[in-house]
Amino acid sequence: MIKRLGAEFIGTFWLVLGGCGSAVLAANFGGVGNPLGIGLLGVSLAFGLTVLTGAYALGHISGGHFNPAVSFGLWAGGRFAGKDLLPYIVAQVLGAIFAGFVLWQIASGNPEFSVDPNAAGAFASNGYGAHSPGGYSVAAAFLCEVVMTAMFLVIILGATHPRAPAGFAPIAIGLGLTLIHLISIPVTNTSVNPARSTGVGLFAGSQAISQLWLFWLAPILGGLLGGVIYRWFGKD
Repeated sequence: MIKRLGAEFIGTFWLVLGGCGSAVLAANFGGVGNPLGIGLLGVSLAFGLTVLTGAYALGHISGGHFNPAVSFGLWAGGRFAGKDLLPYIVAQVLGAIFAGFVLWQIASGNPEFSVDPNAAGAFASNGYGAHSPGGYSVAAAFLCEVVMTAMFLVIILGATHPRAPAGFAPIAIGLGLTLIHLISIPVTNTSVNPARSTGVGLFAGSQAISQLWLFWLAPILGGLLGGVIYRWFGKD
């Protein structure tokens, strides 16, 4: 179990550092519109690549969840023991917070770095209303996070099914997460992962922290929904 929790810590750390780091450090590098900045497409791909690489590197140790909503969804889908939920979630959240801390230290090396806690997406945080990148309502943000996380679990459970092509699951899962970000960054800055939201939200200010409830509740509900849906497919 210690090795499994260590893998979840490192995998979640990598996901948050790689995905959120691309948003904070590289999305608008050189100024808005500068071709050196990777933009929405680049950030979306970065999140997908962190899951793909993390799953190949660590998935054989812990299952490669790196996300409390995924752990809940796999439990609902009959693929994960309920007794392991709490330790996995603690390891994931601690890994995400450590990534947020490291990212803050790196970003602070630029003398022009600052975080406006009232800005949408500050320090790659998630939000709704005035803190949504596109100004989307709390209802729209909640629905988006539930649906996106549910579909993420369907992809994960399907790609890792014994009858699925062997060895390709991380690719499908990574590309699935990339697609999810392409759809939902304008709505919530894309969470589908409570640990990811917490890891940077704690450094983004009180407004991001006050909205964390949605980015715990909606992804976990979505994960449970996706797990139940895919479990139904597996019934005779």
